Amino acid sequence: MKSFVIAGVTSGAGKTTVTLGILAALSKHYQIQAYKVGPDYVDTKFHTRITHRPARNLDNFLVPDDQTLQYLFTRDTAQIDLGIVEGVMGLYDGLGTDKDAASTSSIAKQLDLPVVLVVNAKATSTSAAAIVNGFVNFDPQVKFAGVIVNNVMSENHYQLVKGAIERYTPLKVFGYLPKQPAMALPSRQLGLVPDAEIKQVDEKIELIAQEVAAHVDLAGLVAAARAVQPVQQLPFSLPKVQLRLGIAQDDAFNFYYADNLQLLTAVGVELVPFSPLKDHQLPQVDALYLGGGYPEEFAAELTENRAMREAVNAFATAGGPIYAECGGLMYLGQELLVDGKRYPMTGVLAGQSVMTKRLKKFGYCLATPRVETILAPQGMQLRGHEFHHSTFTPLDKELCPTLTMTKVRDGQTVDTWTGGYQVQRTFASYLHVHFYQNPSLVGHLLKQWGAREA
Repeated sequence: MKSFVIAGVTSGAGKTTVTLGILAALSKHYQIQAYKVGPDYVDTKFHTRITHRPARNLDNFLVPDDQTLQYLFTRDTAQIDLGIVEGVMGLYDGLGTDKDAASTSSIAKQLDLPVVLVVNAKATSTSAAAIVNGFVNFDPQVKFAGVIVNNVMSENHYQLVKGAIERYTPLKVFGYLPKQPAMALPSRQLGLVPDAEIKQVDEKIELIAQEVAAHVDLAGLVAAARAVQPVQQLPFSLPKVQLRLGIAQDDAFNFYYADNLQLLTAVGVELVPFSPLKDHQLPQVDALYLGGGYPEEFAAELTENRAMREAVNAFATAGGPIYAECGGLMYLGQELLVDGKRYPMTGVLAGQSVMTKRLKKFGYCLATPRVETILAPQGMQLRGHEFHHSTFTPLDKELCPTLTMTKVRDGQTVDTWTGGYQVQRTFASYLHVHFYQNPSLVGHLLKQWGAREA
């Protein structure tokens, strides 16, 4: 596999649009594995839709071990021609002001990959060269392959920007994308609207691919990619188990890291999908996994499916183990408030979720269980990510938080809060975790789910 990174100068520079166009254009000729830097769930769905392979997250905060991250990057890529990595935010943006803390540039250096820099050309020409020059000189250890210019008004505009960049910087310009409203992808509070909810999404992606093919030197991009040596051995092993795990998968619940699901199946877990939106009974399973998503967008449908709400409640009441993240937490509460309207949920947890106008939590954090939980034993430090426009408030004084969360930035603790609730064998929190961060975490969770040795 040969690989390169597509990074933006800033968020909103157009790296996702450029990435989707390149993926779609090159997928017609190459086998591609797509990646996303950071904890994002939505962009990876677009990648997966185009390449027909589960896109993977590359995150050196959630997965701090270098060898593990290298393994996840190259796992099962023997038949892959190209690995295309979409960055997060701006190239050097990460955790705090440290350019090497969970940034796209840190991943590029860690994996020794060249960077294609996406520059938004709106309202600029020669000044674009100063921007590019600043990025090139900011960290000499970052290897740049070249530049793609986005939001170009005309061919003349492109020639001005291209001429300036190639005159004043050492980088070549691979091409551009024109300003075209028809290529714009709709957004909502957590980023892009998921691909499955966009009408004629395939036609929109094809339009972007056609523009990329017409205006970008695709052969030059492929030639600039670096050959990657695979890391064959995962630095830890887990015993094989037997477990039927019901996993919520539909438009309301679909935020799962591909590597998490791969790890579960690799140790023998049978993933049994079900839909809280459409199914009226649970499948025959040993445990449930309710991931994140957008339950607020489908609150009425979730409420109307009373049979499933009662089935989940009965499963929990009977002592069935449940692990839930973010949207799953909201579904397990008594009710969900959206714009002042109340929607009854499963009632497994005596609490209320309320949608808010602004982000309540956003970013990486460390979490430590105060007591033994389904997710992890007392005192084990977890690395996670929270990103939500809602609050969860217990309505019963006996429902107490089980996690202490801490946000550390530039070596300083900047915020501390609590969360995570457990009733019987149900645990739910806003925390998203990557299972590869710690084999002990996975082993504990499997045991709590009731996994049996194979």
